[in-house]
Amino acid sequence: MLRSYFWTMLLLILHQVDAAYWREWEMFHVPGGIQGFLVFNLAAIVLVLVGYRHVLLGTTHARRYAAVCAALGVGTCLIHAGFALAGLEQFHLPLSMAIIVLCLASAVWLLCDVRRAKG
Repeated sequence: MLRSYFWTMLLLILHQVDAAYWREWEMFHVPGGIQGFLVFNLAAIVLVLVGYRHVLLGTTHARRYAAVCAALGVGTCLIHAGFALAGLEQFHLPLSMAIIVLCLASAVWLLCDVRRAKG
């Protein structure tokens, strides 16, 4: 679970860097604009980093945090697929799309690892 969590976390953070370029807060109509976007990212990044610590230490909460991280990866891909189908043109550069697809792939890998992990 260490590797799959790491890659999912890394790709999610990389996506948020890309999201700042694309002004994602406008797509989601985030209250407070960039300020609200930054508050969301503070909370989300703290959550995945704390989760990674649990996975590294093998705590009883590791699987729960891993499942949340995986859900974020799947959700990222699904949400952006929906935006693309709705005709939004953000995230259509090759690396932007690759990061989003890799979020899904690493999240599925992480979910498989969560299922295999001992409770």
